Amino acid sequence: MTLPRRRLLQLAAGAAALPAVSRLAWAQTYPSRPVRIVVGYPAGIAPDITARLIAQSLSERFGQQVIVDNRPGAGSNIAADAVVRAAPDGYTLLAMTVTNTVNSTLYDNLSFNLIRDIAPVAGTFRSPQVLEVNPSVPAKTLPEFIAYAKANPGKINYASDGNGSAPHVVGELFKAMAGVDLVHVPYRGSYLPDLLSGQVQAAFSSIATPIAYIRAGQLRALAVTTTTRSDALPDIPTVGEFVPGFEAYLWHGIGVPKNTPIEIIDKLNKEINAVLSDPNMKARLLGLGGEPMSMAPAEFEKFIADETEKWAKVIKFAGIKPR
Repeated sequence: MTLPRRRLLQLAAGAAALPAVSRLAWAQTYPSRPVRIVVGYPAGIAPDITARLIAQSLSERFGQQVIVDNRPGAGSNIAADAVVRAAPDGYTLLAMTVTNTVNSTLYDNLSFNLIRDIAPVAGTFRSPQVLEVNPSVPAKTLPEFIAYAKANPGKINYASDGNGSAPHVVGELFKAMAGVDLVHVPYRGSYLPDLLSGQVQAAFSSIATPIAYIRAGQLRALAVTTTTRSDALPDIPTVGEFVPGFEAYLWHGIGVPKNTPIEIIDKLNKEINAVLSDPNMKARLLGLGGEPMSMAPAEFEKFIADETEKWAKVIKFAGIKPR
């Protein structure tokens, strides 16, 4: 039997619409089983803490368990690789940080491409780093520190968590923009004992790490790295007040494997942003020295691309190699 042309077109249109309807129905029932957030760091440090805060709140909103899966190693690349290889179904999420964008240039043998293989879902948290010095450094302000460093090139050591870590690349950005010669000292463990004793003189740290020592007078905070002052250290100026254009964030977010249905991404984004708008969550993040970083998926995608480009320039200029 030959079908009328109009009827044939109607059937074809209906068939074409089936995948979209199926995806929409899938999104409406998502999640129907536990969800994993893969974290590329050990338990107890900032990326893990923020992931657990988000996971707890999402579990309550979804009525399904959201589990944090710690997979530290290779500068968080092990975790990213695991998510890239996971099914694109919304049940395996990546806890992203600024380090993921740094690694895109730092490592030339990655098995994945962050921008190509991970779909951004939502930002979750951002905070400044703070430039702190041992009190033995004869500089009480950032202009004094810059002047002292210029008068004593190569005599100030600054510590970091290792080559290519966020404190390292921020330090190199500061060196380039302030025109100073600081000596980088990478650590595999905590550098705080040596900073407190004066074995190293300076560091760019997440605020939560040194804030108790700053308040006790054991370390001196000179500036924060964001464009606005931090609520955690409201009397401390920004680097940009003295080095125009300087800006650097520690940030966290959530990504999923590429080809995850957009309906799932949009639902995750909506739920995560709802979590971040809760006053209790804002207070918890403030306690970590930061604030919520709510973004739409497209906005977060552009942010990641900009961060990748920014840190690529720093890594190439400074000649940074993996540890």
